[in-house]
Amino acid sequence: MDFIDVKYIQLISSRLQKFKKIKSYLYNCRCPICGDSQKNKSKARGYFYRVKNNTNYKCHNCGLNISLNNFLKQFDEPTHKEYIFEKFKDNHTGKNFSTEQPEDIFKRVESSKPVFKKKVEIDLPSAFDVDISKHYLHSRAIFEGKFYCAENFQEFVNILKPGSFTNTQYGEERIVIPLIRDGELIGIQGRSLSSNPVKYLTIMLKDDELKVYGLDTIDKENPVYVTEGPFDSTFLSNAIAMCGSDVDLSSLDYQFIYVYDNEPRNKQIVDRISKQIEDGERVVIWPSNIRDKDINDMVLSGHKVKDLVESNTYQGLEAKLKFTTWKRV
Repeated sequence: MDFIDVKYIQLISSRLQKFKKIKSYLYNCRCPICGDSQKNKSKARGYFYRVKNNTNYKCHNCGLNISLNNFLKQFDEPTHKEYIFEKFKDNHTGKNFSTEQPEDIFKRVESSKPVFKKKVEIDLPSAFDVDISKHYLHSRAIFEGKFYCAENFQEFVNILKPGSFTNTQYGEERIVIPLIRDGELIGIQGRSLSSNPVKYLTIMLKDDELKVYGLDTIDKENPVYVTEGPFDSTFLSNAIAMCGSDVDLSSLDYQFIYVYDNEPRNKQIVDRISKQIEDGERVVIWPSNIRDKDINDMVLSGHKVKDLVESNTYQGLEAKLKFTTWKRV
């Protein structure tokens, strides 16, 4: 994505509903071509993203996949003419207007290959290189992370920890989420890609270790966000995720900010938040106008999760007051 593409995306941004910059060379908005969701005005499933030095547009609602050049041609003809003029003026010719075939979309998303502080060998393809897992992750607006895909999760687990499953004949395809601490693989979590009601399976390779995702990437000197799932943690900086309801983080001397799901009628979540408040921890209490149940859904609805989290973090008496109002919703 060159500076001209960035310039023209910014020029039209004020006319794109729910427009926001997710990171460098990745922008999100409601799709102006299909109108996105007609039932939920907060949905935003259109993305401008970089492919080499090109810029493409992809809508996860209508499936539209075109170059920025063709997007501008449909969206705003006068702006499109100015864009073409600048491209040719600076010798950015038509070769920059190509669009990859649908089966190649996002194949080379930045940072899609898992990277660890220390080398950890996992003999599986990146989840972003396998169609079924890539489709699921992209549908959840997840474009990078340390995720793999196992065609037969049970067989893969038995390689790492022999005897974990007695029968692997009907093992299923799952996204593999590695749990790493101090450069060592301590466990894995598998996210089902089928209709299996058991969505997550967590296998610990070291039974005395914490079922926590992200311990290998955080800055321990700064506040650490704690989410309920690995996918949610990818939308916050310096975050870890609990991979089980029985996780006790008291052995870690970090500054935690707990970010639980937005489910005031879930007794388990209510009890956990109450306990953290009583223990003097900082917690996020979601405002009453937010109806989405977790961070990932909030992102898909177009909310700026980082701002929401930062402006709704409470502690002590203030947390108790906000919590009392929240759980009555």
